[in-house]
Formats: sequence, structure tokens, C-alpha cells
Amino acid sequence: MTTTPIPRPAHRRHVEATGADPRARGTARGERLRDALPAAIDTYDRLFALGGISPARVREDAERALDDIGRFRPGARAEIEGIAHGSGIDTWRIGALNARTEILARSATVPPGECTTLVRRTTGAGGPAPRTFGVQTWDWHVELSGAWHTQEIRGGRHDVVGLTEDGILGKIGINSAGLALHFNILGHVRDGVGGVPVHVLAAIVLEEAGSVAEAVELVRSAPLASSGSFALFDGVDAVLLDLSPVGVFPVPAENGTLVRTNHFLTPEPAANEKTWLYQPDSGERHDFVRDRLGRGRGPATPEELAGLLVTGDGEPAVTCLPDLDKPLGQRWASLATVALDPATRTARILDGTPADIGSRDWRVLTAA
Repeated sequence: MTTTPIPRPAHRRHVEATGADPRARGTARGERLRDALPAAIDTYDRLFALGGISPARVREDAERALDDIGRFRPGARAEIEGIAHGSGIDTWRIGALNARTEILARSATVPPGECTTLVRRTTGAGGPAPRTFGVQTWDWHVELSGAWHTQEIRGGRHDVVGLTEDGILGKIGINSAGLALHFNILGHVRDGVGGVPVHVLAAIVLEEAGSVAEAVELVRSAPLASSGSFALFDGVDAVLLDLSPVGVFPVPAENGTLVRTNHFLTPEPAANEKTWLYQPDSGERHDFVRDRLGRGRGPATPEELAGLLVTGDGEPAVTCLPDLDKPLGQRWASLATVALDPATRTARILDGTPADIGSRDWRVLTAA
């Protein structure tokens, strides 16, 4: 195994788009990403081909996803069309990026990434006021290390800040109402195209929902054909959801903490999980972090929580470095570390792994 530091741009892109009109916001995004999008599209084309998904199938799936998005939220489709217009790229190509999880679900050779998420609710007993905060690694193909950006999207019902991939409406972030969303991929045998893509749903939730309760109601209203996990939390509430084609299921918290890796934690979707893609790695990471949480007092700050995600040789790869001995599609890397804090409406994004905390600077974005 030959691991290497993750290649990173000297200056990570930051995209701002403001306006009440979704298409205009999308156009602003597309103009900012015009030079970057071809590389992202090329890498995903290679991943689709590696998974045995033909270009014709990719286009068909992308156009179907765009229709599904348009039926659920016409504004979200208009924003995607705006990205295409602003970048000069065909709309179906941007649709394929937004539906990349659903399209890749057809593949048996390109497994999903390996993210680890923690959300902590402190009680405030005898000390500071209660507080909820979260942190996660975003682990994905190292070939896409240059194909993501931070963002500020303002002008919808709520302003949103966070991280997403080039061309994709949303992923991880927090809004001006103090609703935070961490995102992990899961896998069910029924996953595919035919509903609202999970990345698009994440963007819709952050733009529209003002609380955990509103977010859960919105998620339950969405037609889903693929799987994922949203950790949703605000100043007073937190919930971890298993999302799947067979339903949406809340996961009970343990000692005020939500722990998520990449397998289902509720029985109904777990009965038909793609365990061959996720295990034993996901279970090992989950058990390792839970064991750490059980030692001593619980983390009282986002920084302490993030420290639990630092791992090294001989430990489960919560901090994930790419193995260059492996081929395309199997070189996992912690592309970013993200901490969300509803109390301050802030997303802190590290262009680095949890082990880089202290040696690299956080980019701090405020939605309020």
C-alpha cells in the first residue's frame, strides 16, 4: 500500500450566488465554474464507464432525474439549467453530476465513499447552555480532490453556506435559520434513478426548512429511489435519518450523540443493504468511533468532536488517505473535514483531513 498526501489546489474555489430567481442563481454558479466543470465531468465519465454504464444510459438517467426534480421542485431544476447556461455546458451533463449517486448505483465496480459523521448534543447541566454541533469527513475519489468548492447561496427562503461538488446544487451545510445537514451515502439493492437525487434533496432541505421538524417533513414528502443519510440538527433538536427507496427511518441517539458511517442503522432498509460494498469497513469505523466516545467525558466543543476523527496506522480509516496501488474508483481520500454549529450559523470547512487540523486553516462561512 502506497499512501500519499492528497493533492489540493493552492486556493480552493468559493462560489457566491445571490438572488430570488433560481435560474439566475444557477447562471451565476455556472459562470464561476465554467473552467472547472469539464474536469469534473471527465472524471465522472471515467467512473461511469468503469462501472459499465454507457454514455447513452448516463444521458437517459440524467434526463429522467431532471424530470423528477422538475416535478418535485421546479426551482431546483431551473437552478441546474442555470448552471448549464452559465457554464456553456449541456443541461443533461449538469443533471448527470447532480444524479451521480443514483447513476453510480448501477455499478458493481465503483463502490461509494467512506464518510464518518458525528453530531453531539451537550446538556448544559451545571455549565454552559445546551448546544448541538456536528463534524464529518467527506471521503470520495482522490481524482476529484480539485472538483469541489465552498459556497454561499443567498436569496431563497433561507441563505445557505457549506460545501458541494462542482456543478452539484448541494451536499453539506447550514442555513440562516440554524438548520445544519451532514450527508453520508448508504446503499440498498433497490437504489437507482427514478426519484429526487439525494444531493438535490439536501440542497432543497437547506434552502427551505427552518427546523429539524420541517426538514423531516420535507424529506418524507420527496420521492426517493436511492439511499443516503441526513444528520439534521438545529439549536434544540437533532435526528439521524436512514433514507432509502423503502422509506425514511429515524435512528435513535446514543448518550446525546449521533454516529454515522456508511451502513443502515435501522432494520427495514438494512435487510436489503449492499453490504458487500460497505462492510466490514463501515462497521469497523462505526464501532471504533463509538468506543472513543465512550471513554471519559463527552466532547464539549466542535474541535474536541473533530479530534475523534483522527486515525493512524492500524486503526480504521476514519482519516482516509488514498492508496495509490489501487486503480481508479478505489482511491479513497478525506477530501474535506466539515464542522457545523447552529448556535453561530457557521460552517467551518477544512481543505484537509482531520489529522490536518491545526496545520491548515479552516474556512469559516456564516449563513446568518
